Amino acid sequence: MGPFVKWAGGKTQLLDALRDNMPESFNTYYEPFVGAGAFLLSLTPDIAIINDINEELINVYLKLKDNTQELIDLIESFDKEICNKEYYLAKRDCYNQKITHHILDIETAALMIWLNKHCFNGLYRVNSKGLFNVPYNNRKAGSSIDPNNLKAIGEYLNKAKVKILAGDFAKACESAKKDDFVYFDSPYIPQSDTANFTDYTKTGFSYEEHLRLSVLFKELSAKGVKLMLSNNDVPLVHELYQGFNIKSLEVRRNINRNANNRKGQEVIITNY
Repeated sequence: MGPFVKWAGGKTQLLDALRDNMPESFNTYYEPFVGAGAFLLSLTPDIAIINDINEELINVYLKLKDNTQELIDLIESFDKEICNKEYYLAKRDCYNQKITHHILDIETAALMIWLNKHCFNGLYRVNSKGLFNVPYNNRKAGSSIDPNNLKAIGEYLNKAKVKILAGDFAKACESAKKDDFVYFDSPYIPQSDTANFTDYTKTGFSYEEHLRLSVLFKELSAKGVKLMLSNNDVPLVHELYQGFNIKSLEVRRNINRNANNRKGQEVIITNY
């Protein structure tokens, strides 16, 4: 299985490093910033609690669990039309109407996946009103999904005990106990003042939120919860997580406005 959408900060290329640094054993798996779920779908834990602040994204997980085939059929019906800019913008407008009226149905989930395959650079970005505003990528035809991948995800979400939440990261961790495992993959602290990949929700992720996350990390660690966190290798991260195990590694980023800036240093932080 693999992610059903391309997502800023996706962890597909980091999977080997994450596996190498995860605990040997744990009870319940928590992922409070699940995003496209690359790590979750590679681990397939038997018991998991996943969460994201992006309600439209979480809606896709819920519909994959409850109505996989209907979701596949809808996306394939979108693909039957030759996609031009007018068709793309019509689908984007439909999606934004649903967001405006907070309609989280199966069509909203299908539109989110379809738009991700037809928008510029697979970027999920919203404006100050929370509306999706990424332009068309000029892709006219072709399948927007791998049906077998979506079916496998749906089967996993039904076979395992996976609780799916949409909300604050701290609330998602409230039930974490000793020997549970929490992987934090929050929006990254920018490498420069001009970098900004926090607009996948209209509220962004501020310095105060990063500070709150580091406090939660320390509180959970004191309870005996096994913790792993990834972020950019910048001084503030070292400051916030001083005293924990910090490992640096070079990565290649798939989503960046400038192709010359698609390499960078990241860290994996653990408390074990």
